[in-house]
Amino acid sequence: MDERIAQLVEQYRAGALSRREFLARLVLITGSLATASALLASLGLGDEAQGAQVPPDAPDLTSSTLQYPSGSVTMSGYLARPRAAGEYPGLIVIHQNTGLNNHIQDVARRFAREGYVALAPDLLSRAGGTGQYATPQDAIAAIGKLTDDQVVQDLHATFAHLKLQPGVQARRIGIIGYCWGGQRSFLFGVSTPELAAVVVYYGQRPAPIDRVQNLAGAFLGIYAERDERITSLVPEVEAALKRYNKPYEIKIYPGTVHAFFDDTRPDRYHPGAAREAWPQTLRFLTRHLKG
Repeated sequence: MDERIAQLVEQYRAGALSRREFLARLVLITGSLATASALLASLGLGDEAQGAQVPPDAPDLTSSTLQYPSGSVTMSGYLARPRAAGEYPGLIVIHQNTGLNNHIQDVARRFAREGYVALAPDLLSRAGGTGQYATPQDAIAAIGKLTDDQVVQDLHATFAHLKLQPGVQARRIGIIGYCWGGQRSFLFGVSTPELAAVVVYYGQRPAPIDRVQNLAGAFLGIYAERDERITSLVPEVEAALKRYNKPYEIKIYPGTVHAFFDDTRPDRYHPGAAREAWPQTLRFLTRHLKG
């Protein structure tokens, strides 16, 4: 066995590497996900390397799917919350353009473990729901047919439903989105004065940019250095935030590409940047939703 691989396996089995970080490094060494997966199977590790960071049956959380109305549309969503009784801030978690997948459900549970009631809507609900699409490409094609007005309507319904959940602090609700969801998080942020915090992970800015004057809550933008199409416009976003006196934080992570936080995508996942972005996001949310 390659000495580099042997060292990785030893670190992983000793608990020094997360499962996804282990897989990401293994892909770099072997050159492909297929080769890495075959090697994992031969080592008796199999699909374990792609497991969730917070399991669906985590004993400290309550997680479930639910339905709620958005006009004549029945929305589906995934709700994760601390099992302990109490009052918690709310957080809407918006998926990428492939729909509500296991990764985003896992992210919702991660936030629940940090003391939030997290609701991840399936924004493909009005197109039949994520589950009906056989491939990510099919889901991407379907989501591309949604209008911004439809998405904003469904996010308003999600926001209203989250406020009604037991134990949710209705005045302390934020939103976070990734990729396609990052753009929609920004869009909803400039459309909803009740939001206390808006977090955008490598999402496009709203047009026209002067709509940022409508942001009521604080803004956090997380961007990838090598995501030129989006990151090239960050100076314009920051200038507008300054122009309209909005509280904000912006971080561009060096050496990263679009979707670097997604630990189910070894071709894009950047363990170091993801480890830094997570506590930065938690600090921001603590300050603006818990402070």
